[in-house]
Formats: sequence, structure tokens, C-alpha cells
Amino acid sequence: MSQASDQRPPRHLRIATPSPWVARFAPLVPAGGPVLDLACGGGRHARLFLDRGHAVTAVDRDTAAVADLAGDNSRARVITADLEDGTPPFGPGGALAGTRFAGIIVCNYLYRPLNDALVAALAPGGVLIYETFARGNEAFTRPRNPDHLLRAGELLDLVRGRLQVVAYEHGVVEKSPCPGVIQRICAVNDLDASDREDREPAPHPVVPPEY
Repeated sequence: MSQASDQRPPRHLRIATPSPWVARFAPLVPAGGPVLDLACGGGRHARLFLDRGHAVTAVDRDTAAVADLAGDNSRARVITADLEDGTPPFGPGGALAGTRFAGIIVCNYLYRPLNDALVAALAPGGVLIYETFARGNEAFTRPRNPDHLLRAGELLDLVRGRLQVVAYEHGVVEKSPCPGVIQRICAVNDLDASDREDREPAPHPVVPPEY
């Protein structure tokens, strides 16, 4: 391997364009509402939502790639935090304690102890857009550790009875900067907003995919 290739940034920092899944459902996030980009990496989704007029909190263990956001945009908040060090970011004293978000974005990251708190941190009408690798990905590339791979239907189990599922996919994605086995969901915190007798929430528009 050449010295030049050794010096390339990690793969997740080399991807500059937003995930098509995230971009597809970004319009569902209530206009102007605060958005959390968890494990933000290079900030591709933080930048997407800033461009859409949202205030954005970008969190990661290494935030060097998004340091420009805090200085250039008054709507951007950058938090450097180890999400897995035993200090719950949503718990008492945590950097995100008590904060509610109109949108929460998680892409190519999985740390199960945070998932319930993520759902709880959605404001009424807030949107969870989650996309990461699933079991079977070990046949493609990293991650291969099952701790970092979703089980079939795991995101559905996470939101069941708590959020309305707008879209869900699970399977092999080949045309992607990170090909592999992917599971992804878009779900809205509006189960309590229905005016129907059976409490069925109103449906949301589903934008056709562009990929």
C-alpha cells in the first residue's frame, strides 16, 4: 500500500454527499426544528439540515471534520463526546440531557444502549431517520462485529408502539459508497396526535426514491 493511501481519511469521512435515504425523508422533519446528527462523522447530514434552515447539534467522538460549522453558522452546535464511555449523553448531566429534537439522524452507527433514549428525545411530531449495517454485512466488509450489526427487524422493534413507521428497508445495497447489508427506517413521533376514534395517526407523504 502506498504512503498516499495510508494517509487517506477513514472511509466514513470520505463520503461527502448525504445518504439518499436521509435526503429523501429530510422534508418530513418539521420546518426549522432542531436536528441531532448523532455520530456525525464528516458532517454531511448536519450540513444538509443547516442548508434546510434547521438548527443542528452535531455529536461525535472526533469532531475535527465539523469544527468549521460552529464558527461559521450560529445555528450549529458541535459537541465532542465519547458516546460509549458510560456517560449517557441524554442522562442527568449529559450534553443532551432534557433536549428534544424535531429530527434525529443516525447513519452508519450503532450503539444499542443509546437507542431507547434516542426515541425518547424526539419532540412531538419529530422524525427519526436511522440507517446502518445489519447482519450479513460481514460477507461484504466492515463492520463485521455483530455488536455493530442490526438484527432483522430490530429498528421496527425499537419504534413499535412508540412511533409511526413511514418507511423501512432491509437488504443488500450494492450501489452505495458503503455497499453491504443495510437496515433503515423513517418513523414519526405522532401516535398521540390522532383525532380518530381508533387513534390511527394521519399518514405522511412518501417521496419516491431517486436511487
